[in-house]
Amino acid sequence: MKSEERKSIHGTWTGRWTFILAAAGSAVGLGNIWKFPYMAGEYGGGAFVLVYLACILLIGIPIMIAEILIGRRGRSSPANSMSYLAQEANTFPQWKILGIMGAVAGLLILSFYSVAAGWAISYIFEGFSGPSAEYYNQEFNHFLSDGTKLVLFHSAFIFITVFIVARGVIKGLEVWINRLMPLLFIIVLLLCLYATQTGAFLEGVSYLFTPDFSKIDAMVILAALGQAFFTLSLGMGAIMAYGAYMPATQKIGSTALSVAFLDTLVAILAGIAIFPIVFANNLEPAAGPGLVFVTLPWAFVNMPLGLIFGKLFFVLLSIAALSSAISLLEPGVAWVVESLKTNRFIASAGLGFVAWTLGILSALSFNLLSDFTPIGDRNFFDSMDFLSNQILLPLGGIFIAIFVGWVMKRETVLDELELQDGWVIRTWFVLLKYLSPLLVGIVFVAAVFFGIT
Repeated sequence: MKSEERKSIHGTWTGRWTFILAAAGSAVGLGNIWKFPYMAGEYGGGAFVLVYLACILLIGIPIMIAEILIGRRGRSSPANSMSYLAQEANTFPQWKILGIMGAVAGLLILSFYSVAAGWAISYIFEGFSGPSAEYYNQEFNHFLSDGTKLVLFHSAFIFITVFIVARGVIKGLEVWINRLMPLLFIIVLLLCLYATQTGAFLEGVSYLFTPDFSKIDAMVILAALGQAFFTLSLGMGAIMAYGAYMPATQKIGSTALSVAFLDTLVAILAGIAIFPIVFANNLEPAAGPGLVFVTLPWAFVNMPLGLIFGKLFFVLLSIAALSSAISLLEPGVAWVVESLKTNRFIASAGLGFVAWTLGILSALSFNLLSDFTPIGDRNFFDSMDFLSNQILLPLGGIFIAIFVGWVMKRETVLDELELQDGWVIRTWFVLLKYLSPLLVGIVFVAAVFFGIT
């Protein structure tokens, strides 16, 4: 049955751009701001960006199209969409497990992601008046050692996420996405304009974009492959869930391209905003929490209007985290609503409580539970990250590609994409059947068996 003949019980996005903003909101997260810009600068500038864009085309977009297709065809939660499509393809009903795995991965990610998001929220209240970079290093370490504060901000973030998802697709997700995403773009553009006044704008842009092909080796390509896969929220059911609410008249291929473009644009603009500020203060570029919670606060102390733009930066970080978080909770909530015939408030509150409880363990892994290492020498926070991001998501991406490329009937796929069997669709099928799962498999093996992430 074609997707226009089936309706999601959760509702449908009211327009094409709502889905694009929702999917882009899911994709744009903390990694776009504190990871990609540094990777680009350190791994060859413009040369890395070119490799990364190639990886987006080879991995990200083919699998994203497949995820959207499954969601829109099934018009249900990822688990029930997989069940419906497996029945339509006359294959094993156990394919439903793939959708369940995505929902579980999303919930696990939300549990520790909300802890990191809580860090960003707490820094909105920072005064940006510390005496040195070392002060901010000590301040952040002191913050991590305060389990009560970490749990408090984690709880606030989970509450906001549950509140939005509980209100439904139209009154909750759509309303807030249409508020948050334009605000995110406005703030990142304001920060870019601010960066032009630092005196080191050209130095920052040169760091990001000057191509150095001598740095492109196997490890850099592997890093680009991993970033291209993880940045688009693939394998966790989020894009599949959002696809279920996509209007039947919307073109899947061009929509996936738009989402990938916006995700990459935010990552590049974040770099343009961040590194001129870093270089203007003669600081070393960094990545991750060290960049965001140590280097940048000290930089804002020394900048004109630093208090205002420092707070704006952490609002940006919080919005990016929230737009991702609601997409992490939605697949599980949709499944619980459909399976248990309950309302969204109960489903959202129940799964939110699970994420909140696991998140407490993640928050305490930096202090009271720092010696608790469930997977190898990783604390609980890093163990949840490893289990979800390095195992469940790549496996999800691989099997999504296999299901659409090998299991679904070709005519069903063409029918949903509304495309003729020309060179475009043949190229996509080749990528989806062979190259995309192979490359994601390489990322998976490198991370799990060799510790390369």
